[in-house]
Amino acid sequence: MKTRRTKAIDILCAGELLVDFISTDFAESMDEVTNFKRFAGGSPSNLCMNMARLGNTSLLVASVGKDDMGQFLRQKLQSLGVHTDYLRHLNIPTTLILVTRSKEVSNFEAYRAADKEITIAQFSDDLLQKVRIFHTTCFGLSLEPAQTAILQAAKKAAQFGVQLSIDANYAQKVWPDRVAAQRIVADYCSLGTLVKISEVDWERLYESPFQSKEQVGAHFLELGAKEVCLTMGSEGCFTMNANTQFFLESRPVEVRDTTGAGDAFWSGYLTAWLDGKPLQDCARNGRNMAELKLGHFGELPDRVEL
Repeated sequence: MKTRRTKAIDILCAGELLVDFISTDFAESMDEVTNFKRFAGGSPSNLCMNMARLGNTSLLVASVGKDDMGQFLRQKLQSLGVHTDYLRHLNIPTTLILVTRSKEVSNFEAYRAADKEITIAQFSDDLLQKVRIFHTTCFGLSLEPAQTAILQAAKKAAQFGVQLSIDANYAQKVWPDRVAAQRIVADYCSLGTLVKISEVDWERLYESPFQSKEQVGAHFLELGAKEVCLTMGSEGCFTMNANTQFFLESRPVEVRDTTGAGDAFWSGYLTAWLDGKPLQDCARNGRNMAELKLGHFGELPDRVEL
């Protein structure tokens, strides 16, 4: 455990905890898949686990079923040291996602149930005051009651001086109302948020072709974000705040699977941010973690040193 931090919990992740069934072979569509392998997944859950792998104190607020898959997920989180006291177990199935293994952008089909059943009762004032970063995703914000609960908790956390973070990983098949998604993302960003978004996410969320990295950064800063990180796959990443901007090229990597690479990137980035590092070091830490994940099919080692 790191001792440099001023609060008991380095990061609270709120949103989907689910089971990923990833195809064992590379595939462009589900029609090509015959075999899947099971993994603990969900973007905020992946981030939470990766933050724990890096030695951060991490806690997940999520909902799963009272079933074998829910028990599998709890045990996986606990094995990595993630705090699970705020998981909610319900008499409905744990959410499952089928994912194609890909060297670029994966295809997926979500079978949603328990993940959206997050309530405000899972976020006590006492808990929020112990947190340094509060993180969520578009997937987690896409359905009620989780949407309202996470937004209310985030606003309360911001009042307590907690740094907000979001992965704007918008997908229309998960959140069909694009206008509502734009409004809620803008509302969340207005609270001085650290924003991660990919060029694909940008095009999906705004139905606008990606034109320039500076345009993306300026857009979110105008909404009220504190810092923006745009990931561009093999083209590198771009970070920007009110005072500076930085572009970091990618390096050649043998890609075994892209699933979870963005979550790995953000875990490296936020770990450096917690250490008070500048944009450049945050981006390099993120790149290191993304490279590590791209070279792995499935889960990373239980402990990671960058």
